[in-house]
Amino acid sequence: MDSYDLLIDGERRGTSDTIPVEDPATGAIIGEVAKGDAEDASDAIEAAHSVRREWADSAPATRESALRATADRIEESADEIAGLLSRETGKCLSTAEGEVAETVAQFRFYAGAVDKVRGDTIPTASNRLNYTKRVPYGVTAHVVPWNYPLLLGTRGFASALATANTVVAKPPSHAPLTTMLVGDILVEEFPDGVVNVVPGPGSSVGAELSSTPDVDAITFTGSTEVGKRVLASAADNVTHVDLELGGKAPAIVLPDADVENAARGVVAGIFSNAGQNCVATSRCLVHESVHDELVEKVVEKTERIALGQGTDSATDMGPVISRDAQATVLDYVESAREEGATLLTGGGVPDDPELADGHFVEPTVFDHVTPEMTVACEEIFGPVLAIVSVESVEEAISVANDSPYALAAALWTEHLDATQLADRLDHGLVGVNTFPVSMPQSPWGGNKESGIGREGGLEGVDAFTTVDSVVVEFDDVDDPY
Repeated sequence: MDSYDLLIDGERRGTSDTIPVEDPATGAIIGEVAKGDAEDASDAIEAAHSVRREWADSAPATRESALRATADRIEESADEIAGLLSRETGKCLSTAEGEVAETVAQFRFYAGAVDKVRGDTIPTASNRLNYTKRVPYGVTAHVVPWNYPLLLGTRGFASALATANTVVAKPPSHAPLTTMLVGDILVEEFPDGVVNVVPGPGSSVGAELSSTPDVDAITFTGSTEVGKRVLASAADNVTHVDLELGGKAPAIVLPDADVENAARGVVAGIFSNAGQNCVATSRCLVHESVHDELVEKVVEKTERIALGQGTDSATDMGPVISRDAQATVLDYVESAREEGATLLTGGGVPDDPELADGHFVEPTVFDHVTPEMTVACEEIFGPVLAIVSVESVEEAISVANDSPYALAAALWTEHLDATQLADRLDHGLVGVNTFPVSMPQSPWGGNKESGIGREGGLEGVDAFTTVDSVVVEFDDVDDPY
């Protein structure tokens, strides 16, 4: 059984209490982590604060070397890490392997960006020189989500460290093991105090990270509800905050779309990772002229999905993360039925006795959904697709934008004016003839209630730095009095 202690100031620290980690496919306990509290979080912040100046002055080559070494070690242990990630989240092993590979790519991308963080010179009168420089915030707090703990957590770690910030991270309580494993690597590759990892409840560890004046910037990925509380707490100290929050991504299928290609993308976009994606395309807005053809293909593909343990190569979709999550998803299924949507497939738990102890929900498709139904409005975070028929492109755009969420969208069309339509979608990420995808070199973040700021790509450099301006006067100052 995997077991991890807190990581504070280069040392491992045990606690009197632990957090058990469950395999959501079987219900078995597969590991545990030390359960930190507010005092532990405070100690980690103090450690990061004490070395922030020294780390900010570190040579770019030092940071680049540590980031590349981290990438190499993760790559060398890729099979072990992917297996652990699959077990603690329930996701398919192939998905876990992809997440580990992108984690490696992220560390290498930001290793390459270390010596490219530049300022500007500003045109002024000849007797002055005005230049800017990008400087680290200092101590950065990272609240890591459980659905993609490596991909989303290390995106922030890598860019913060590349730009000479120190890090205090809170792993997710549902799936902390892989974050702790990578934390062990980071602590060994970076100077003491630069990286600190404290698992524990959001009510204590998370609250300490968002409320203390010694944290200079916070990055949070999670629900909109909790993100608003983080923002409110940080406001007392005017702490910089980046938020990546909830989503209700639409997949728009227009009359000229390649329907077979669109059906593949719609199914992949909602059922990968059991729908537990902030960019899951859980709303399918399909033009009435291709509605029937698309629905037939989507249902046929959905009914081929094999449920099982993520580590089984025959599995297409694993469980949701917990028993509570399973109950929440099933409540949404019931609400859709009660509000008049037509259940086409799924809608319950599998009857396979081998899956009875896991937190499985059948991949579910509803048709005849209207935009005001709960299943079409709220983020479910599970394998439930709501199909809404629209009469025109204008209606599709209007329905897609009529949501407090604006993280991602997908657009399926063969027309060359797709980019013009994409420009009218008020979403932070728009995929054209693809479901929303992540790449290390590309920015990531949402609009409206889906978040503030961007991480990933060179925008990740901006996320963890601020701009200072320096003005040099070459002439003597006139006597003002």
